Amino acid sequence: MLHQFQSYPFEKLKTLIADITPPQNTEIFTLTIGEPQFPTPQNIIESWQNSASLLNKYPKSSGEDKLKNAQLHFIKNRYGLQLTHQQIIPTFGTREVLFNFPQFYLFGKRSPTIAYPNPFYQIYEGAAIASKANIILMNLSNENHFTPSLTPTQLEKVDLVILNSPNNPTGRALDLESLTQWVYMALEYDFVLMNDECYSEIYERTPPPSILEASIKANNPNFKNILMLNSISKRSSAPGLRSGFIAGDESILKAYSLYRTYLGCALPLPLQYAATTAWNDMQTPESIRHIYAKNLALAREILNLQDIAPYTFYVWLQVDDDEAFCKFAYEKMGVLTLPGSYLGREGQGKGYVRIALVHDNQTTTKALYALKEAIERYKEEHI
Repeated sequence: MLHQFQSYPFEKLKTLIADITPPQNTEIFTLTIGEPQFPTPQNIIESWQNSASLLNKYPKSSGEDKLKNAQLHFIKNRYGLQLTHQQIIPTFGTREVLFNFPQFYLFGKRSPTIAYPNPFYQIYEGAAIASKANIILMNLSNENHFTPSLTPTQLEKVDLVILNSPNNPTGRALDLESLTQWVYMALEYDFVLMNDECYSEIYERTPPPSILEASIKANNPNFKNILMLNSISKRSSAPGLRSGFIAGDESILKAYSLYRTYLGCALPLPLQYAATTAWNDMQTPESIRHIYAKNLALAREILNLQDIAPYTFYVWLQVDDDEAFCKFAYEKMGVLTLPGSYLGREGQGKGYVRIALVHDNQTTTKALYALKEAIERYKEEHI
């Protein structure tokens, strides 16, 4: 099943609200994009400034050892796992990896097939299209508790599976046992299993497990067929720094590292030094996490919704008609949300809106009360 590139959800949203004028006498709350609205920590900025003179040098595509060590330090501190330099590659964020790794890995395969959750981060679809791959959509719905799965027939066909746990947009995080079962399947059916873990540091109380931990539990200490992605965009309020990594199967990463020498995606040296500071810092991200944790608790209390997932900074809110509600809430209350149907295919996501709780607690509180009123007024007028 081949698809065509689609415009990004935010472009669709822009078109949807083009003729709408929000209230002029109230504060406007944009809850659409998952971009942290906090200042980047000062220690990161200072590292960048102090290394600006290194702009006169080409960065290595493989990344500086200093940055690798910092990322390995993060993995050791967060998961208790000691990886080697051969088991990790620093990357230009994770979006570029999610787009180009499938093209690298699926190239030359007969009838290449990729599976990923639905709804999803749209770069997964873009990568599948660019790879000319067959697509298997793992539908996430309230009925299956937003849990991705594949049938035995699909497992026989698939070459690459992308998980996203904790998940955007639903907030669902797979437990260690579920992730371990995925590792077993990747080994039994010989497909590559990649988990996009960029929301791993946004949680209320208990940190979610990693696919690397699951690989160890599945008695796969060399991470055969297993890859984990992460970045500091959310963790350190530094999405513009574009620092991420891919870690796991050494044999796959060795070939992928050679491929990457042709991409031109190396992180400039001043950014690598700043990223090194960010990955080594285990305290500042914790204070940021507490803000997000409070936002999730506020959403649960103000919206009176006990089923809000305690992971990511998203709320996957069920409404009657996602586009209609989005327009109504923006026009009447100045609250802008993202229609869930823009994040899914084949009807998945329809009837939901995604809410990004990326502001400080005070702003979030005001936004949630405005959203609550929008929900109540919408029900009165439409349901």
